Amino acid sequence: MTLSVAVVGPTATGKSDLGVALAERLGGEVVNADAMQLYRGMDIGTAKVTMDERRGIPHHQLDVLDVRETASVAAYQRHARAAVEDILARGRVPILVGGSGLYVQAVVDELDFPGTDAALRARLESELDTVGVAPLYARLRVLDPVAAESILPTNGRRVVRALEVIELTGRPFSATMPKPGPARYGMVMVGIDRDAAALDERVDLRVERMFAGGLAEEVRELENQGLREGRTASRALGYQQVLTAFDGDYDLDAAAAETARATRRFVRRQRSWFRRDKRLTWLDAARPDLVDAAAALVER
Repeated sequence: MTLSVAVVGPTATGKSDLGVALAERLGGEVVNADAMQLYRGMDIGTAKVTMDERRGIPHHQLDVLDVRETASVAAYQRHARAAVEDILARGRVPILVGGSGLYVQAVVDELDFPGTDAALRARLESELDTVGVAPLYARLRVLDPVAAESILPTNGRRVVRALEVIELTGRPFSATMPKPGPARYGMVMVGIDRDAAALDERVDLRVERMFAGGLAEEVRELENQGLREGRTASRALGYQQVLTAFDGDYDLDAAAAETARATRRFVRRQRSWFRRDKRLTWLDAARPDLVDAAAALVER
């Protein structure tokens, strides 16, 4: 019998550690499902697992994009599924780990991607550059409130894509989102979360450590590599705020405070997204026997 696992949930719950522990327990390999961890060099601000933290467990779909490249869910779907199928073919257990809901869904669901129109996309992106994301997001909330609820208001690229699909197809963007059925690969779906107040504290501490650990220096180095040219990478939480500080709009202390606020908001959106998926069995990430409990779910 083949076995595969997904470990999902909000930021800062401890998914990466659990994924590695399960891989050790089950003879597995990790497949990343965090959109920003696809980028080379975006390490501190994404809390990417270090080589030591991986403890010899192979990790797939980490460090596969340059910061100037635009992340594509369709491309991720191809590569991540290929990784899962390769791991299975070698008799090992793929463990999909991450908090990017659409990326998780691209692996486990029959998610198809509508076409694109270069002229329409260019017009919407020009509008985004001219007026900012807020007016476009407001338009999306009117045209497709379901889709708007699932997209971060600051994620200009996703908002543009949703508006593009609506205009191209004449249907809501949310209509392209599949209703979850049985998970592909028979994947056992494990969600982890923590008490909301406690998780907010963990987020604040994580952001504090990121800035103390050299996030600004990491952003400066990536800026030299073209970070500002990257439509996806430049808008990542933490990176966007540090770039704004570099522009003189506020100082790094304010950038850290805004990163923490934005991350707490993002956590609430992640929680809302994943809680809709009834295939997930939820575990309290604070429980001392978390690894045993998750392994028991899988082995059952």
